[in-house]
Amino acid sequence: MEALYERLAEAASGLSADGAIRVVAQYEPVAGAGAPVAPPTVKLKDSDGPGQLFEDRWVGGQRTRVVLLDQRQSQANRCETALLEAVDLGDVVVPHLALHVTAEGRELRMTNLDAPHRSRDAYFRDALDESGVKFDETDTGRALRDTGTSDVRAFLEWAPSDLVFGLWDSHRKRRVQLKVPRTYTSEMVGLDPLSGKRAAGRFDKWNFPGDNVELTADGWRPVDGTGKKSSKGKTLKASAVGHGMIPPVEGMGGVTVQAIERNATLATAGLRALRFGDASKEYVQAARALLAALALVGDRLAFAGPAVRLRSGCDLLLVSERIEWVGRGHEGVAVTEPLELDTAGQALELFEFARSRAEEAGLKWSKEPVRLRPNSQVQQAIERSFRLEGIGEAEGE
Repeated sequence: MEALYERLAEAASGLSADGAIRVVAQYEPVAGAGAPVAPPTVKLKDSDGPGQLFEDRWVGGQRTRVVLLDQRQSQANRCETALLEAVDLGDVVVPHLALHVTAEGRELRMTNLDAPHRSRDAYFRDALDESGVKFDETDTGRALRDTGTSDVRAFLEWAPSDLVFGLWDSHRKRRVQLKVPRTYTSEMVGLDPLSGKRAAGRFDKWNFPGDNVELTADGWRPVDGTGKKSSKGKTLKASAVGHGMIPPVEGMGGVTVQAIERNATLATAGLRALRFGDASKEYVQAARALLAALALVGDRLAFAGPAVRLRSGCDLLLVSERIEWVGRGHEGVAVTEPLELDTAGQALELFEFARSRAEEAGLKWSKEPVRLRPNSQVQQAIERSFRLEGIGEAEGE
């Protein structure tokens, strides 16, 4: 493990010919090659309904139609979710922010590993520490707020995963907005997709009488099917309360693809771009190596297993995988060499070794998260959202 760490440390600081670490994996549907899979649905420009993302790419020197099965943002989120689970299980220590909320009897938590904008999310900007001080005015909050690209030590110490998966403090004044591009990227695509169709509807076993209902103080009641506003309020379709027949309607189905590929990279150039102020050379090298190890842990925790679930209808079996060093090219071809890091356990071992080296170089990592709570405005908004949960959808039918 020490030899692997030393090579990683040299690569992360540009002291070797290694320019990246690359993961190339092939998958097939759990039902077998040729079975349909479900891509994500998105709102397409100039379209009234949902769609799927198709584009042309060069694959093996051939122009190939592909369908995006999981985009970079989603793949990064899967790594973060896997890291957070490992933190909760005590398998790894990763400093993070944790916002705790109580609303309508529910205990909620949001961390920078699952917040929409990571540690720069508005929820953290509008948070208080446990003593009631605005987070931005605490030592940690102020350090994160005032961090610039010349010294990102505050993020390394309090939210290191942000430096791996990328951050943008977009709500600050433009001249002080911090942007850190992701150093780890991953994506899954299906090659040569053939689109399918499906019909979806709802069968009502008890043949619910009538098409309309009216909301009442204690729930709802059936009304005639005129659709006119009753004396007590607006009539809704029975489907608004989960009843009634819905005839099958044709819609988008899954896609059948020739092959499914995942390509992930850890770019050493991105790690070299990270600056740590006046820290020692030993600290800088160890910090970059630690972030590289963190990226590899996230990847292995999320994707080293025999199968992965992207969403309903998209369970995939890992068929083959190679992890490799990618070095400076020779005679027009990039030089590659196998990297033996097949399991999450191996990645965790590498990460712990990197963490110990970084701490020897002066890094201080807290084993406890920065615990926060919402301010009164956010608390009220969350409580209101929970009280109204489900009502808005029914009234909008």
